[in-house]
Amino acid sequence: MNRVLPGVLSASSPDPSVKSGETAEIALIGYQDQGNLGMGYLSAVLQRRGHSVLMIDVRDGPEKIAERLVARQPLVVGLSLIFQVFLPQFRKLARRLRAAGINSHFTIGGHFPSLCPDEVLKHFPELDSVVRFEGEETIVDLVDRLLSYRDWRETPGLAFLKDGQMAESEPRALVEDLDSLPYPYRPFEPEQIGGFPTLPLLASRGCARRCSFCSIHTFYRTAPGKVVRVRKPAKVVEEMLHLLQDHSVRIILFQDDDFPIWGPAGRRWADELVGRMYDAGLVDRMIWKISCRAEYVEYELFKRLRDAGLFLVYMGLESGTEQGLKVLNKQMSVEQNLEAVRTLKELELNVSYGFMLFDPSSTFESVRENLAFLKNVTGDGRAAAVFSRMLPYGGTPIRDALKKEGRLRGDLTRPDYVFLDLRLNEFYDLLMPTVRPWIHRQGFTYQLDYAWDEFTAVTRLARGLQGAGEYKQALQSLTIEANASLFQHVEKCLDGFERGNRSQLTVGPARAHCEAGVKQLLALRNRFIAQNVQILVDELSADCKSGPVLMPQVH
Repeated sequence: MNRVLPGVLSASSPDPSVKSGETAEIALIGYQDQGNLGMGYLSAVLQRRGHSVLMIDVRDGPEKIAERLVARQPLVVGLSLIFQVFLPQFRKLARRLRAAGINSHFTIGGHFPSLCPDEVLKHFPELDSVVRFEGEETIVDLVDRLLSYRDWRETPGLAFLKDGQMAESEPRALVEDLDSLPYPYRPFEPEQIGGFPTLPLLASRGCARRCSFCSIHTFYRTAPGKVVRVRKPAKVVEEMLHLLQDHSVRIILFQDDDFPIWGPAGRRWADELVGRMYDAGLVDRMIWKISCRAEYVEYELFKRLRDAGLFLVYMGLESGTEQGLKVLNKQMSVEQNLEAVRTLKELELNVSYGFMLFDPSSTFESVRENLAFLKNVTGDGRAAAVFSRMLPYGGTPIRDALKKEGRLRGDLTRPDYVFLDLRLNEFYDLLMPTVRPWIHRQGFTYQLDYAWDEFTAVTRLARGLQGAGEYKQALQSLTIEANASLFQHVEKCLDGFERGNRSQLTVGPARAHCEAGVKQLLALRNRFIAQNVQILVDELSADCKSGPVLMPQVH
């Protein structure tokens, strides 16, 4: 499918309102998991000015990327850094590109470079500049100045070294009108869930909250401009239609930091969004996922969202103790989090969550409280048990606080901290290798989470699936067992460690148990999909043959 929607400007089409002039080739490099919307927006605004853009996955490796770029000599090589742990990987790539004779202007953007440009420039001498905060206007301005041989250091929104010291140009304001941006450039095949193509989309930017561990709010508050900006519902639906018609996308992953449904204004926005989805014929043809705070979860609102296609809700629950929530500045209570989970389950919506079993306030007692909270959330097998440790990312208030307390440790790319109870440091270091078979990104519980998302997606998008009830029951039973085994393991390790017995802190039995569980899960899943493969193929084929849907009127 590659139908052109009437009235929609393609990301690769030059903007007729922009005067033509000299153009350049730009290379943007970063991770492409689920598409990289940041790179996609940068590419789109550059293409609108007539420039040519190469979007490259950093995992292609330094040699392959250097071979691709050496003959092209792009004017600018832009690096999209998601997390600071990847900084050495990007520097290795930059060293290889420079060694290959690529003399492009090297710049980098993202949360960490924006908030800690001095640290990045100090440890990354191959860079010419850092693009701070939202980069759409900055990258276009930078390219124009380089093309016209004007001083690129006068481009607003940059940081760079001058006489060995960091210097900054004047700050650039955040994009005021998100609807003024073209659709992100998406030069890749969509990922799939159960065979149904899926792509990310943004309805808003920014977050009004001030969680102490999160760099998002400091990213948006440090730059001039309005912190939270929301797109018109009609424009969001218009882009959903574009993805359906141009890419056959049936599953939308809204990647808003905080989906804009809070308060009376948010409720009105959500009502209009849902209404326009119905008007455009999207309900029953597309389903979608959002991320939001637990306090936003209200039964009637989420029932309406569910009926319009919502199938998955991600919430940052983060802690099961009041003290932990206070340290993380969540401005939430444990009961609010639990109530949100109960409401979502009552509505048969999938629950995904972030949770920190360990944070700077952790004690052995709080770890047990957190386990009890997770049992409450996942004990029924409707969600897999996952957890992590809070990390003090650059630019966050909690990193500054830990540094002031003398508890910050680690290095630039792997920041860490010391627990107040020094025994907990040893316990954590011994425990984590033993639980990775469950909670690693490819571990048992993450596989279970994907199976739940896939099951919900295919049963929402395809009718008449055989054996769905039996598969759901088996999946729930397996999730209950996996969660219980993880909790039991952590509790045995806790009890043994406090008694001076470290015999439980071994990885062998856990790995064998989880490998067996994954094998059982795959057998269940593959049997269900095989039983329904023709129904799923027919559903996908029918959608490809269906006619165009109505475009919404934008007011």
